[in-house]
Amino acid sequence: MIRHFIELFDLSAEAAVDLIDRAIELKRHDQQGHRPPYLEGRTLGLIFEKPSLRTRVSFEAAIAQLGGNAIFLNGKDVGMGVRESIPDFARVISQYVDVLAVRTFAHQTIEALAEHATIPVVNALSDAAHPCQALADLMTIKETLGRLEGLRLVFVGDGNNVARSLALAAALTGMEFALAAPIGYEFPSQFRAQFEATFPHIPLVVEHDPRRALAGADVVYTDVWASMGQEHEAELRRAAFAPFQVNQELLSQAKDEAIFLHCLPARREEEVTSEVLDGPQSVVILQAANRLHFQKALLIWLLSDKWPEELTRTVPNAMQGQAAS
Repeated sequence: MIRHFIELFDLSAEAAVDLIDRAIELKRHDQQGHRPPYLEGRTLGLIFEKPSLRTRVSFEAAIAQLGGNAIFLNGKDVGMGVRESIPDFARVISQYVDVLAVRTFAHQTIEALAEHATIPVVNALSDAAHPCQALADLMTIKETLGRLEGLRLVFVGDGNNVARSLALAAALTGMEFALAAPIGYEFPSQFRAQFEATFPHIPLVVEHDPRRALAGADVVYTDVWASMGQEHEAELRRAAFAPFQVNQELLSQAKDEAIFLHCLPARREEEVTSEVLDGPQSVVILQAANRLHFQKALLIWLLSDKWPEELTRTVPNAMQGQAAS
């Protein structure tokens, strides 16, 4: 069965934890100068309809460090869904590359590609989900705080794609999650319904008071107030989100040892102050760096039948446990 990585609703808790632990182990090996070509001769296709720094470079570096290579395709240039149908495109691209990572607007585009491709398809970002970001973020949290289970993660912002994937990642790994958002900017009803059906015993907490939301938080996370495609709402959102700016006073409501995360790029002095972003509690550069290591683990998981032996010595092997649909 072909593994895809489309959204975290498709992933088991065992597979999520396994991917995070393998990424940490891969990073440790890399820091020791051990970088075997696990995916030698494999080719990663990248189709991006949105601009990118971290996602594109981390994926290209990941496949290169694993011994493979990448082909970057601008979504507008290839005309996917314009010059030819998405099913035709998926069937043809499957003849050229071994795995396809897609950064796009409509989540349905990635679902259609996965339906018709005969290779693994990765959601490198859609308007509905950002699963690569979320699991790399949990890798950072586990590295920094030593565990995931029982920690409280508060996302300050709207119920966007990053917040949705983080809520799912937290549910899969035993973390508490809360969204601190203005009224009217909560999770979409469809996501909430699917979350509640998938995790009936886990509350999807939304707070409208950011100070109350941050009480007892181990991790404070924020994102831009207007994402790509929402620029026309920027002024309205600035007014609504002004009380939700993560500044030092708001961050002080969390635990003293709490860490701060941001998926970047940041609009300094809007959703976060430079004092926080550059401060001692911020781990945003480590967070960005870990995209590379998580995506190395993800590519191995998608393209291999089993983990390399050296990665199974310190971490229980759950590779056989889940193939995403």
